[in-house]
Amino acid sequence: MSKSELSTQERYKRILIQLNQTGQMLVEDLAVHLDVSPSTVRRDLTQMEQQGLLRRFHGGAELVQPLLYEPFRHSINFSNQEGVNADEKRRIAQAAAEMIQSGETIAFSAGTTTTQIARFLGHVKDITLVTNTVNVAMELSQRQDIKVFVTGGYISGGWFSLVGETAIHAIQTLYVDKAFVGLNGIDAVNGLTSHYVDEAAIVRTMIRQARQKIVVADHTKIGVTARSRICEIDKIDILITGIETSEEQAAAFAGVGVQVLRV
Repeated sequence: MSKSELSTQERYKRILIQLNQTGQMLVEDLAVHLDVSPSTVRRDLTQMEQQGLLRRFHGGAELVQPLLYEPFRHSINFSNQEGVNADEKRRIAQAAAEMIQSGETIAFSAGTTTTQIARFLGHVKDITLVTNTVNVAMELSQRQDIKVFVTGGYISGGWFSLVGETAIHAIQTLYVDKAFVGLNGIDAVNGLTSHYVDEAAIVRTMIRQARQKIVVADHTKIGVTARSRICEIDKIDILITGIETSEEQAAAFAGVGVQVLRV
């Protein structure tokens, strides 16, 4: 399919990908990227703004950042981590978002990479998201076509994560099609681990309740073993990581039955 033959939804998807990568784009640049007329781009941007997917300005468009999220954007822990390996995390998030289909129920654990996935969901409609992460819920608060189920529980520091027995019980009442989980370490021998006992318990429960279990982890988490065990390596199906992860490291996971996507 040539760019000029792209469907409306495919154009929306590509526009959002560009905005996620650059923050904002001009109409003329989007027209060249999509191989369509500027008038088509302007019409698309108008429709996307009405759906809450972006914000228009004279001559272009930019990402929407929900107003509720603004007071929390400067959490030192979270903002610092968002900037670490940011390009790799965006690539991982885009690949993860491509796996999500309309009509599915999905789960997100806390983390900067799972937050990035939420920002790539513009092309997906009519999904139900289960999360213990307050900031992801706020990221999607303007989307009328996504149902967001937040677990409840005690909020954990600057990570916007809800933990404790209430959060675990809420997840145990649901089954999801796919769980996308972040962590602090994943090793072919020692399995999945977290720095935090409470967070490990949440991720373990999400994995148990999911039909397909998907880890999203940048290369700095590969081969690392943190303090708290989440689960054995054979409990997950797919690992999405960056091309910064070596082929040798990826082969170690493939050797124990995990599908590895290096993006």
